[in-house]
Amino acid sequence: MPASAPIANAASLRATAEALERIPGATAAILVEGISDQIAVTTAATAQGRDLAAEHIVIVPIGGAHAITGFLARLAPHDVRLAGLCDRLEAPIFQQALASAAVSPSTFFVCDRDLEEELIRAVTPQGVLTLLESERDLRPFHSFQRQPAWRDRPLPAQLYRFLRSSSRRNLRYAHLLTTSAASADSLPHPLHALLAAV
Repeated sequence: MPASAPIANAASLRATAEALERIPGATAAILVEGISDQIAVTTAATAQGRDLAAEHIVIVPIGGAHAITGFLARLAPHDVRLAGLCDRLEAPIFQQALASAAVSPSTFFVCDRDLEEELIRAVTPQGVLTLLESERDLRPFHSFQRQPAWRDRPLPAQLYRFLRSSSRRNLRYAHLLTTSAASADSLPHPLHALLAAV
């Protein structure tokens, strides 16, 4: 387990606890799998001129798709509208949990693979390279590309793995990629649809 994993796990637990503390005063809760999704949703909303906190909308990172059932049960006593975002592979887990809890799936949206891949596609691989250069991460990325396991892989796959290879980098680029996509009016459809639903 990477040394950063305990730090990332602690940050995830803290983010979830802080979100749940705000549920009693909320009108809506957006359930997402992790902190990077929470950052992306917040960033996209801000780019659209919205303040979700002021709207009493809480984004809850649930720590993975398998936790959805427990969170739906936890939120059931509260009078909040529910919405959410999940990865393609986890969609059946979400769908089953929503059906069991009698929650409408109409405000839950599925990313093609996951939100990171959606954002890379929205910004375009060349746009991500430009972003890496502006953040002084292009040289480390080129070093990563020379690794035998990744040398001959397609550029989008290399970018995806590089951005996710560090928890800190993954969270930072969740904000940067979403900002870039929003400025180009190319937010991924699931993210755009989620915000329109709340």
